[in-house]
Amino acid sequence: MITKTQIEELFADFLPRIEDATLRQQVVDCWFEGCKEGNWTSVEQLEAMPFTLLTDTRGFNFIQHCQAVTAGAEGLANALNTYMGGVLDIDPDVLIAGGLLHDLGKLMEIEPDGEGGYRKSHAGRCARHPISGAILAGRLGVAQEVVNVIACHAKEGVGRPQRIETVLVHQADFATFNPLVMLKKGDLIV
Repeated sequence: MITKTQIEELFADFLPRIEDATLRQQVVDCWFEGCKEGNWTSVEQLEAMPFTLLTDTRGFNFIQHCQAVTAGAEGLANALNTYMGGVLDIDPDVLIAGGLLHDLGKLMEIEPDGEGGYRKSHAGRCARHPISGAILAGRLGVAQEVVNVIACHAKEGVGRPQRIETVLVHQADFATFNPLVMLKKGDLIV
């Protein structure tokens, strides 16, 4: 069984920067419950899990994806704050928590296929990860601002009201996904 301490260690670069202690603990609790609901029992399993089933991830795993998206969203926020002079009110706690939780539902959406690969689970066929992740986070009392990031970071958010943190997580998310799709199609100039 994956422990809360192990989750804290996985995200040690980010969790201390969430100033709200309650939100920081909720991020850990969400990951813990997501692992339980998705039957993930070891950190090694999470580190082997691809972050998407839609393209070849070239070994870029689920944990690395969540870390890269969070760091990327923070980088975008820093650039906006530096060069737009604070025109947009970006909440760093919502941004970091949203980045770490944006793909929470994938813990329930993806499962091992029993043959060394991965497949969409029954839960994943019933509801995509933005929906299942938002439901889990909401059930655990996570602030609606962070739930917006989870629920609206992908196509489910198109045409929906979004926080600036949601926009930044979305952009960072697709910055890790689109180049891999393009590479597979031969459309990425290398």
